[in-house]
Amino acid sequence: MASGESSGVDRRSRAEDEVVELVSTLIRFDTSNTGELATTKGERECAEWVAAQLQEVGYETEYVESGAPGRGNVFARLRGADPSRGALMIHGHLDVVPSEAADWSVHPFSGAVQDGYVWGRGAIDMKDMVGMTLALARQFKAEGTVPPRDLVFAFLADEENGGKWGSQWLVDNRPDLFDGVTEAVGEVGGFSLTVPRPDGTERRLYLVETAEKGLGWMRLRAKARAGHGSFLHEDNAVTILADAVARLGKHTFPVVLSDSVAEFLAAVTEETGLQFDPNSPDIEGQLAKLGTISRIIGATLRDTANPTMLSAGYKANVIPQTAEAVVDCRVVPGRQAAFEREVDELIGPDVEREWITKLDSYETTFDGHLVDAMNDAVLANDPNGRTVPYMLSGGTDAKAFARLGIRCFGFAPLQLPPDLDFTALFHGVDERVPVQSLEFGTRVLEHFLLNS
Repeated sequence: MASGESSGVDRRSRAEDEVVELVSTLIRFDTSNTGELATTKGERECAEWVAAQLQEVGYETEYVESGAPGRGNVFARLRGADPSRGALMIHGHLDVVPSEAADWSVHPFSGAVQDGYVWGRGAIDMKDMVGMTLALARQFKAEGTVPPRDLVFAFLADEENGGKWGSQWLVDNRPDLFDGVTEAVGEVGGFSLTVPRPDGTERRLYLVETAEKGLGWMRLRAKARAGHGSFLHEDNAVTILADAVARLGKHTFPVVLSDSVAEFLAAVTEETGLQFDPNSPDIEGQLAKLGTISRIIGATLRDTANPTMLSAGYKANVIPQTAEAVVDCRVVPGRQAAFEREVDELIGPDVEREWITKLDSYETTFDGHLVDAMNDAVLANDPNGRTVPYMLSGGTDAKAFARLGIRCFGFAPLQLPPDLDFTALFHGVDERVPVQSLEFGTRVLEHFLLNS
């Protein structure tokens, strides 16, 4: 296929034919990331398999372990028609969060294909996108396709732990792998949200991630005098810490409307007639009209600080000298300094804090040739679609790549059933992706990559 030529929707491509099996096979690799080097597993084996799939059709691949044994990453480049243009990177992570098999309807690493879905841990986070990317990379090479510009395919480790032993390490230690890359697309964007219109029809909005909150894991520590549990003891580290954690956990941070969120809400208002007033005390209630996606959108209106871990003491009758907590913090772009001041006021002078992990927020504008290519690809396959920007409440490997000046978007296209609670599947039980969504996404991604 010539540079820039549309993929069309009237034929079934090689990539469509093999994407389901690729995703199923990827899921069968148990790449559970526990957050600890000693217990995280499977990334090397999965990465080596991905490399073999690419080599089979003629790619030269580079396998890189990012700072620790087994943390496998694979890179391959497909040369484009115009070498003077910046390269586009398509990236996906191979690791997944752990799961409890007893809680699932199918084994989380079965990759079962049944009831119209591919089931298993990573089905949407994000071995679906990895499978679509791999299928298209194989098709392009096998068929001699020349894209408009260089495409860099990156399959990465450790995203589920902030990329310390993945994208962050690679950016710090192997920036040469990203030479010439000016733009990138990755996960948690491009999926459809079906909304009602005033005339009784429906519109599918395809949410393109243009921003994500800062991610920080903060340790709080209180120190006081140790003592016997039977004594009167006003200076108690556990009590000091518990009070601070309770104040922080119950606090509601102010609403801050970023450009990405404002544009998303304006688009929804235009399509549905629903009104959203960020100054309303019931803004969460207004957002609830959007359905399950309100979990993500609501979390992007303000900073959050959720206590997730507590640790203190070593014996029932000993008052410990130290108590610690860990807080998961997500910060709206532009709010980091104000957020930290607010936290300090809440925890008080007797509690120390330090960042275990601190990754900056990110935001780009919803414009330019790449955004136009996304919109064209969606409309070519769904004339009832519309692309809109949004902010992700979590974080992705884009945080690392943005440090290199790469412009990043979330665009892993899926047309979803209107009644599927998509957001609940992220890190959830019975994670699964519709077969038809994978095939649709592969067509959209093909059109996008050949016109980007």
